[in-house]
Amino acid sequence: MEIHALDKAQLISDIQLGGNLNHAVCQGRRSDFALMLALLSGDATETTPLNPPYPEKMTEAQLRKTFDLPEPIRLVAEERDYELCGSQAEAFHKAGLASAKLNDCVNPSALHFPAIGTHNLGEDVYHNLSGHQRRQLDSENGKTAALDSANLYSQLVTAKRFNEMHIRA
Repeated sequence: MEIHALDKAQLISDIQLGGNLNHAVCQGRRSDFALMLALLSGDATETTPLNPPYPEKMTEAQLRKTFDLPEPIRLVAEERDYELCGSQAEAFHKAGLASAKLNDCVNPSALHFPAIGTHNLGEDVYHNLSGHQRRQLDSENGKTAALDSANLYSQLVTAKRFNEMHIRA
């Protein structure tokens, strides 16, 4: 009976021994140390977790909150960035470079300020266009093609007939 009770009371890990294993080593009690090691389970599946607990994947917002990081600096400017840069320039003119740097650290502005109203063209390209071409770009943005794919053939024939009438007249 006692053999079965000892068999079921086998230790799984050294944590169950508490400080006794450490005290046996420090005090030189070799027999107690050997006994405690013999009581530990030799089965690797009992001491090794088969399904290790993987941490949940944290989102970027959770990581920023955990490590107390600020929001990332915007790459492309928005409407409010132009006002922000105006206030930073004013701080520079009133109080100097240190004030402008402090203002930028507190309220960082975007890194890139694209030209506004250039129809996705580079600013240098847009300013090299003639006034007529600029007006044409403005008028093209508001228009969409009035082609009906179902009646395209009849629209082309009608346009050809009108063209023929204007040439003869």
